[in-house]
Amino acid sequence: MDRIVAAEVFVAIVERGSLIGAANALDMSRAMVTRYLAQMETWAGARLLHRTTRKLGLTAAGEATLARCREIRALAEQMPMVADPQTDEPRGMLRIACSQSLGQQMLAPALADYLQRYPRTAVDLQIANQTVNLVEERIDLAIRITNHLDPNLIARPLANCPSVVCASPEYLGARGKPRRAEDLALHNCLTYSYFGKSLWVFDYEGEPLNIPVSGNLSANESTVLLAAAVHGVGITMQPVFAAAPLIAAGKLVSLLPLYRPQDMGIHAVYTSRQHLPATLRTMLDFLAAWFSSGGP
Repeated sequence: MDRIVAAEVFVAIVERGSLIGAANALDMSRAMVTRYLAQMETWAGARLLHRTTRKLGLTAAGEATLARCREIRALAEQMPMVADPQTDEPRGMLRIACSQSLGQQMLAPALADYLQRYPRTAVDLQIANQTVNLVEERIDLAIRITNHLDPNLIARPLANCPSVVCASPEYLGARGKPRRAEDLALHNCLTYSYFGKSLWVFDYEGEPLNIPVSGNLSANESTVLLAAAVHGVGITMQPVFAAAPLIAAGKLVSLLPLYRPQDMGIHAVYTSRQHLPATLRTMLDFLAAWFSSGGP
């Protein structure tokens, strides 16, 4: 880890009186502040702070470390800020996490375009349907579809993700087509473990409408539910980007046109805006432009 940044973090913790205060002052996630503090204590070989529920206090080692950190910060401020073309050029590896459906349908073509534009970069794409800990898993960037963001992380909006309720012609032929959202209570609804497992949210005539749903199949990967719906198992709510090709092919039928499922947000999530590497910075800018242009 960068020792100059670690020194800045430690000074900010002491001056602000808390990890949260330091995180806000440095525009950094609390998780990253905690990580820098832990690394500082590892380098010092001693505990630097007394932590209580009310305040933080410096240990003897912390007092000595604080003086050194202020010296480092003062020296860093005196260094001329000259752009280095070698460090300003995107290069090296980015570890990116996303869900399987988003990775297959949206992110893979975007990453292909990015890697062609910046040939000295590389991507290690981690497929994970659950929310991963960016610090512990050493993830540089996570692309998430959610309306519930971790306040300890930095998130850049990329796009809205509309959804559609759909089922196969075979299922509808056997069970009938729901005419109102409330009719879903009479149907086998295939639910996603991490979102909307028992409640689907719609916008109906400008008002939110919460509909309880249930069924005999739930999964932590939406592509499994999509495949099950194609095979006639039940009704599913899916991102439009995943379901649209199957609807166009006649394998699925879009339902409830008067009821709009709640939009989700697609976000780029990372730990800090401080000292962004060129590779991460250009990836964020590229993805924002790529999604705003409509994607693939």
